[in-house]
Order: sequence, then structure tokens, then C-alpha cells
Amino acid sequence: MTPGHTPAWYEICVSGILEDRWLRRLEGLLVHRQPEGVTVIRGEVDQAGLHGLLTTIRDIGVELISVQKIDPPAGSGFEDHKKE
Repeated sequence: MTPGHTPAWYEICVSGILEDRWLRRLEGLLVHRQPEGVTVIRGEVDQAGLHGLLTTIRDIGVELISVQKIDPPAGSGFEDHKKE
């Protein structure tokens, strides 16, 4: 696989608490609403998926705080895939 097509784990933070109606657009991702008014979205996507996710965030109209590539969570099976 080329680097852009290899999935990786990302964490995206946005300002505000996303309403339930937006969660369908983030299906398959982990969404955590923090009490201080930040929503954290985590998941495994390739570059095309990441760009699509960023487009969705833009379309929802929330402020993007950060995007980070992160280590996969323990037990996801992804850490074994990275060693190949």
C-alpha cells in the first residue's frame, strides 16, 4: 500500500459539544464530549477518509482545534499491522 492509502489513527478536537444529530455523520468513529466544551473524535482512517472527516467537520460548522496522528489503542489489532 502507498502511504496515503494506509490507515492510521487520528484524534481530532473541535470546539463545542456535538449534538446527537451529527453523530450519524461520524459513524464508526469514537466520539467523546468533554465537560469543558470540547468534542474529541478518534478513529482509524486513510488520507481520503481523513479529508472527508475534515470536510464533514467544516460542513457541521464547528471550530477545528487540532488534528493529531496518534498511536492505536491497545487491543485494536492495528498495532500488529504496523509491524508488518
